[in-house]
Amino acid sequence: MALGKDYAHQQCSIARALEIVGERWTLLVVRDAFYGVRRYSDFLAHLGAPRAVLAARLQALVDAGVLDRRRYRESPPRDEYVLTARGLALWPVLWALGAWGRAELPGTLPMRHFHHADCGTELGPLGECPACRAPVAPADIEMRPGTGLDPDPADPVGRALLAPRRLLVPLDPTGA
Repeated sequence: MALGKDYAHQQCSIARALEIVGERWTLLVVRDAFYGVRRYSDFLAHLGAPRAVLAARLQALVDAGVLDRRRYRESPPRDEYVLTARGLALWPVLWALGAWGRAELPGTLPMRHFHHADCGTELGPLGECPACRAPVAPADIEMRPGTGLDPDPADPVGRALLAPRRLLVPLDPTGA
């Protein structure tokens, strides 16, 4: 029996969520949006996804209310993609998936460290601040490079992400 293309017969909230974020590349697009990537060309450079796939994923995330498309230039028309409240609600999912990867896929050097920007403490296993004993919102998280990152990535987004930065702050890989 061939695998279906959707989960229409599943009566499950996980299956419903997978309808939106379960395609290959989709969570990586959302991850990059948390990192501050907003422009199609920057997603393309950093992810290396095929153009048609990336365009389809971005459109699907806009249609699902995870991303909002905003015009930043009129001539020629250019849009950027910003996480909505629904998109921001995916942070615990990304955090948990990353924590699972770090714990269950040993032998990988840490790629990124996440700290509570207010006090500098590295986040705990559930994304909380051990010092403040409170959950930390994505906008209050500082991401710092880990020893597992390529120190000389080929793409400008990867190079820009080598510097410590807060999540959700728009990324300008040109440094302008």
